[in-house]
Amino acid sequence: MKPLILLGGGGHCKSVIEAAVSSGRNILGILDIPSTVGDPVLDFSVIGTDDDIPKYIDSAEFVITVGQIKSASLRIKLDELIHQSGGKLATIIASTANVSRWAKVGEGSVILHGAMVNADAHIGRNCIINTMVNIEHDAVVGDFCHISTGSMVNGNVVIGDKVFLGSQSITMNGISIASDCVITAGAFVHKSIKISGIYAGNPIRLFKKL
Repeated sequence: MKPLILLGGGGHCKSVIEAAVSSGRNILGILDIPSTVGDPVLDFSVIGTDDDIPKYIDSAEFVITVGQIKSASLRIKLDELIHQSGGKLATIIASTANVSRWAKVGEGSVILHGAMVNADAHIGRNCIINTMVNIEHDAVVGDFCHISTGSMVNGNVVIGDKVFLGSQSITMNGISIASDCVITAGAFVHKSIKISGIYAGNPIRLFKKL
């Protein structure tokens, strides 16, 4: 396998480094904003900026290591830059994650430590399945979603694109969540969500339309 170039050198990058190294992947370096070039991130360095993506399309695969809470826009922009340059996204599965042989994980997605992706679950493109998340059987997670630490996505749930599920949120089996939603930490999603917005509470309530 080719070594990895990571895009974004913040806190989420550290989690991805841990997962990637645990799964045996080599990391060539990190691309970030100009003021960080030369800075260390764990045992690795920022070796350039997004403008340098074309330099590495033949020698490395890419992982987007920018986090995502309120918006997936930056991750989408970086995804477009990689593909316009002819680059390839790597899929990272941490050594302690358990991904069923019958599950599907999209290009560029990252499955972090302790996560469970059960049989016939489908994870979309460029998603973050964070530490200790459970994605149950037959669940569908759309593209550019972030399922945050300790969240529970129960069986047959369908999640749209660009959704953020906050830490330790629980999604009741069989419901659906519209694209472009933010679900805050600890929320209980007890019914389907059809309107894009910010939701919070146990059970959830709409706080702001998006």
